Amino acid sequence: MFKKLTKSKMSGWDWAFVICNTIFLVLFCVVTLYPVLNTLAYSFTDGQEAILRNVHLLPKKFTTSAYSKVFGMQGFRRGLIVTVSRTFLASVLSLAANALLAFIISRKNFIFKRGLSLFWVITMYANGGLIPSVILMTKLHLTGTFWVYIIPGLVSAFNILVLRTYMSSLPDSYEESAQLDGAGHLTIFARIISPLCKPVYATVFLFVAVFHWNSWFDAMIYNRLKPQNTTLQYELQKLLSSLTQLNPSADSSGKVTDMTTEIQVRAAATIATMLPIICLYPFLQRYFVTGLTIGGVKE
Repeated sequence: MFKKLTKSKMSGWDWAFVICNTIFLVLFCVVTLYPVLNTLAYSFTDGQEAILRNVHLLPKKFTTSAYSKVFGMQGFRRGLIVTVSRTFLASVLSLAANALLAFIISRKNFIFKRGLSLFWVITMYANGGLIPSVILMTKLHLTGTFWVYIIPGLVSAFNILVLRTYMSSLPDSYEESAQLDGAGHLTIFARIISPLCKPVYATVFLFVAVFHWNSWFDAMIYNRLKPQNTTLQYELQKLLSSLTQLNPSADSSGKVTDMTTEIQVRAAATIATMLPIICLYPFLQRYFVTGLTIGGVKE
């Protein structure tokens, strides 16, 4: 005999919720993805079609001339190397420094944790300004060097507070058990706290990486006269700020064969800037989870 499978019937309100939720999510995806797909379509569209502004999701008269302009600009390769190096080093060093400071002020027996937390919060709302910052970097002999990208932003008050809040939420039993086994503070931080903080570490790492990847203003202020320390974003900014209408190329008969416009180059630069971060996100997404400590200790 076969057992008859019974399925729970959904009420009218349940079906209404499912339908409305599906429609909302589809519309949300369309609103989110359309600007990206439209920019991608413009980056591969011929210049004459781009001027007409009638491109939507698919390119018209496919061409890669805009990417040739972007990748062929002077200083692109050097700027790419400096930007990748800057992003990796700054993200790793900043995460290590912020995590150590957050671990210190998250300890309940640290008597200066309130004073330091207040001091760092004040720096989020008040700073010396641009001119004092330039004078300070000059006095520290950081201007005109690669390390001006790394050292000034090594410690972030916002990232410290994010890490401290997460570390403070971890059960004290982990640290107490490690102390009973003779573990010191560094051992507790490296072997107990850090493995449990992978989600917040990934989040802070992504914050720092995106900031350094997109940053161009500091390259203009501190390394404008040092082409060897230029960044990719600064080179793209110089390219885009100098664009009005690129000269069309013609063959021997005078017929226009390629007309690359400002619209195309801006779209190609946007895609080239966004692509590395999009590729990085899936590798960190699996760490964006919470509740790793649930069930670890029964108190």
